[in-house]
Amino acid sequence: MTDTTLMSIPGQVDPVPVARDITPREDGRVDLMGIPRTRIREIFAEAGLDDRQAKLRAKQVYHWLYHRGVTEFEAMTDIAKTMRPWLTERFVIGRPNIVEAQHSSDGTRKWLLQTDDGHDFEMVFIPDADRGTLCVSSQVGCTLNCTFCHTGTMRLVRNLTPGEIVGQVMLARDALGEWPKGKMDFGGGDATDEESQESQAEYRADGRLLTNIVMMGMGEPLYNFEHVRDALKLVMDGEGLALSKRRITLSTSGVIPMMERCAAEIGVNLAVSLHAVTKSVRDEIVPLNKKYGIEELLQACADYPKASNARRITFEYVMLKDKNDSDADAHELVRLIKHYGLPAKVNLIPFNPWPGANYECSEPDRIRSFSNIVFDAGISAPIRTPRGRDIDAACGQLKTTAQKKSRAERDREAAASA
Repeated sequence: MTDTTLMSIPGQVDPVPVARDITPREDGRVDLMGIPRTRIREIFAEAGLDDRQAKLRAKQVYHWLYHRGVTEFEAMTDIAKTMRPWLTERFVIGRPNIVEAQHSSDGTRKWLLQTDDGHDFEMVFIPDADRGTLCVSSQVGCTLNCTFCHTGTMRLVRNLTPGEIVGQVMLARDALGEWPKGKMDFGGGDATDEESQESQAEYRADGRLLTNIVMMGMGEPLYNFEHVRDALKLVMDGEGLALSKRRITLSTSGVIPMMERCAAEIGVNLAVSLHAVTKSVRDEIVPLNKKYGIEELLQACADYPKASNARRITFEYVMLKDKNDSDADAHELVRLIKHYGLPAKVNLIPFNPWPGANYECSEPDRIRSFSNIVFDAGISAPIRTPRGRDIDAACGQLKTTAQKKSRAERDREAAASA
């Protein structure tokens, strides 16, 4: 039985991550999702292939896995037919299990997913006119207990593995029909020269709906640094999913010791959940501030090696009525950004309500006044349009509320919302 013990809640002490990087399966097969090509080669060698065969099969499988989104070895037509059953018996190309998929009236999509050992988490896809952004989770639950955030009311169960993180991207591409069409045999299997030429003629890659990834789902990414890093390396690998690091943003509540490593080892855009400009207010709504204070956090942002005018740090600021939304708060935010010389923009996020929340959203006029003050100081401060509120997919609303429903009940719900 897989160990599913809850991770302890450490308060102002960094949580100890679960060491495993692959979730064991009951059938004993190894899930290759999230494993780098060099490691796949080693696993194939350990399973009995000689070095030459292990290298070749790892290259082929990796290519099919990340360029075509194939989940069955039988579909890998450039691998010899006699080899495919051998692979199927020992390995699997997994995806997170879908418990429920919801569609918002504004086009936002939310998936309730489940790991192979039975833990639920969520991901969200937000379409816009010129981009499509996937909000990816890094943990089951969260340890930070931010008081405005519904996810913060959950207990931290465990870190997601690299496969479970990159698997969210793969699943989204499945759902959006984002994989290249046509055959893609590139030699080395049973295809004839004539078949290979036909395959090359048929192969094409269509335009993408999924253009950006934000590590802003459930959990604190920098408390699962190694697994997030390894997953994003596969996403950014030119021979993997090949998404530019400029199209990936990692959001942190301010785990300062890991921010420098994030720049050096991942190199993606940085977003910081600031949400307040005074110690007392941030201590209340982002308890991590008691360990890493505002001044220390902003200095770490100033030292972030990847920050520049072309790649500004994004400060996320949820607008809470009578808590952090005054003109004085706006002026102090401007002062802090300029004092630390930060290449920054501020995303103003209207508070998204959830059952039991102790806050209300700031009035629209108050949010506009706050935004105008920051804009007038020469700092971009757009007001984020809430997306997916009707399916609890908006910022701060993610919390798994899985119910045991029959297939008939789910079908009726899907038909009613169609």
